[in-house]
Amino acid sequence: MNAEHPVLYSFRRCPYAMRARMAISRSRITVELREVILRDMPESLLACSPKGTVPVLVLPGGTVLEESRDIMDWALAVHDPGHWLPAADSPAKLETTQLIDANDTVFKQQLDRYKYAVRDPEHPAEHYRALGEQFLQRLEQRLLQYDWLLEGRMTVADVAIFPFVRQFAYVDQDWFRQASYPRLQLWLDRLLRSGLFSGVMHKYPPWKTGDPPVLFP
Repeated sequence: MNAEHPVLYSFRRCPYAMRARMAISRSRITVELREVILRDMPESLLACSPKGTVPVLVLPGGTVLEESRDIMDWALAVHDPGHWLPAADSPAKLETTQLIDANDTVFKQQLDRYKYAVRDPEHPAEHYRALGEQFLQRLEQRLLQYDWLLEGRMTVADVAIFPFVRQFAYVDQDWFRQASYPRLQLWLDRLLRSGLFSGVMHKYPPWKTGDPPVLFP
């Protein structure tokens, strides 16, 4: 491992890895990026994180961060030029936590059932989509008040939730475009068109032991 930089094991299309890369990019911290293939995890990744998922960040001292939210918090604690993180004692802190928790638990479950409805044939995809829409409606209501989920600027809540709404919209893009979520559609489009997003979606070849370091961003 490069002693100068943390090592980030990532997979380009994984929503958890996506949001971790966005936070790292915004923090302007340089990491060594190791793009992995999910069906063929490198031994070095499994040695430091046996759970076998991404993202995983290995710090120079050996500390391993195995959850995307921990990686986001770590990066923004080091440098947060956009002031994405709310103050620890602010009402926004609780709102941020509750909103991301809802995304990562109930909404993520309904997203998976909607996206892979063939695996759960008890109900049609439209049933799981309707369940997921409860969270979309919550986001739409927030966006009627602000341009972003918490206030008039992007925060960590937007970046943490965006990759999952993106996945939900992409299951059936025609349906999403005509759905009654005009503010959410604008919010999603704004993020999709952002330089922050395009910058973290560059395609890298899968990493192999012995490859020269790839620095990100």
